[in-house]
Amino acid sequence: MSSAIYPSLKGRKVLITGGGSGIGAGLVAGFAKQGAQVHFIDLVDEISASLTDNRPVFHKCDLTDTPALEKVLANILADGPVNILVNNAARDDRHSLEEITSEFFDRNIGVNLKHLVMCTRVVAPAMKAAGGGVILNFGSISWHLGLPDLALYETAKAGIEGFTRAMARELGRDNIRCNAIIPGNVKTPRQMKWYTPEGEKQIVDAQCLDGRLLPENVASLALFLASDDASLLTAHSYWIDAGWR
Repeated sequence: MSSAIYPSLKGRKVLITGGGSGIGAGLVAGFAKQGAQVHFIDLVDEISASLTDNRPVFHKCDLTDTPALEKVLANILADGPVNILVNNAARDDRHSLEEITSEFFDRNIGVNLKHLVMCTRVVAPAMKAAGGGVILNFGSISWHLGLPDLALYETAKAGIEGFTRAMARELGRDNIRCNAIIPGNVKTPRQMKWYTPEGEKQIVDAQCLDGRLLPENVASLALFLASDDASLLTAHSYWIDAGWR
């Protein structure tokens, strides 16, 4: 698939959470191809070795450990502000209502929502001082569809859309754009654990378009929204789901 090149992304400092695998790895590869200075935070790195040019910088960190996360962010900011923050990390563990203990709740909301707020809080001041920037938050189609066994994940993802609109208003006069990306079912190794071939066919049949969404498709939308070509787009949620609603 040929992709657009956005001159405004070249040299920009980009921070991606959960960039080591899945959609996040697609984001890291996409921004690296644009010539951006890419940093990503994760517990694993399944992408750097495959990128021979413009290698990204991997920072190993448990995003639910807020003090450790703040140290990593301070190191990333030490040589200048982040121009583009992509809050992508999440974990869609299946569970029932009766399985939600207080500890499980805190852990689930921590990995799916809290770190996003913490990253934004730490990164935004330097972004303001630099004259602006872009924040992209990853939501999910799941809560819009009311999918089963994902109550806390869906709660967090609904909150992300609310947080996105709140930050677009709060940070907009500082020339910081804030949007949400809402992926449909994206084919990644983790997602394929949940689906049989028959289940995968059901997803495609429910879409308006044939074919399976891939991480690079999602990255293409993120690259546009992060670029200066989207300079007056903020406070909205942008869907990429092949019409799966």
